[in-house]
Amino acid sequence: MRETTGISEQGEQTIHDFIHALTTREDLNPKTLKEYASDLKHFIGWFETADHQEEEVIFRIEDVATPTLTRYREAAQKVMELKPATINRRLITLKRFFEWATSESRIRRDPSKPVKLVPEEKVSPRQMTDKEEAALIAAAEHSGSLRDQTILIVMLHTGIRTMEVCDLTPGDIQIGKRSGQLTVRSGKRNKQREVPLNATCRSALEKYLTVLPPDSPYLFPSEKTGDRLTERALRHLIQKYMKVARLEGLSAHDLRHRFGYVMAENTPLHRLAQIMGHDSLDTTMIYVKATRADLQSEVEKIAWQ
Repeated sequence: MRETTGISEQGEQTIHDFIHALTTREDLNPKTLKEYASDLKHFIGWFETADHQEEEVIFRIEDVATPTLTRYREAAQKVMELKPATINRRLITLKRFFEWATSESRIRRDPSKPVKLVPEEKVSPRQMTDKEEAALIAAAEHSGSLRDQTILIVMLHTGIRTMEVCDLTPGDIQIGKRSGQLTVRSGKRNKQREVPLNATCRSALEKYLTVLPPDSPYLFPSEKTGDRLTERALRHLIQKYMKVARLEGLSAHDLRHRFGYVMAENTPLHRLAQIMGHDSLDTTMIYVKATRADLQSEVEKIAWQ
């Protein structure tokens, strides 16, 4: 017999095998791995208890069918009353788990494929303010290298993703007297795009390129090895300056959001989507919706009293 709050040894072993596979195959941070383990344990616990009230059941992957996962999704919504974002995160974990189980021939078919995520209202990301942006840049200027300062400026003024920053090469930068652009070659689904460089960005890059070794294969190489800067290292250095600037609740991706919000004020939707590398205009709309909310507060200022 096992405690009602725990899961079977078989379930624990399954979780261990899955997390071990992720650890050896992918560069995932400990927090992500912990979330995967927690999500999978939650499902196994439900499977062994709530879905089988009158008998003691030991989890076996082959016993899980699509209807089982559908019942779990419904229970998460109606019984557990979890938030859509939490439910979807757990479903995504399960989809990844069953994809792995199928690839390892532990099961013949993936039962999670037909299972759809629950509708989730898109919430506009938090906006970084002018004051916060200035504080972040000041933190890098005070305690960071020229490389780090340039990275922050490029991210804030182009909106490119962390992976795209790490993959940039010196040859991806073109700077003229009054214009410039960078070429993103590693966007989502390997879609190449060109992003304009404003005067602030051009000035920062011109200064930085004078100290970058001419034979450097990457625009922003690791200062320790000279090789490609990893995304984890990039996120870490940005978080470091966020901490110095005392900015809470912000991450590396918020630099991209900052660009999106500022550009949405004067840039056509389709053009902004092209610059940011969005596959769907729906993704770009989060910035436009937020801008419209700002406009509402502005028009209220001229309302008749």
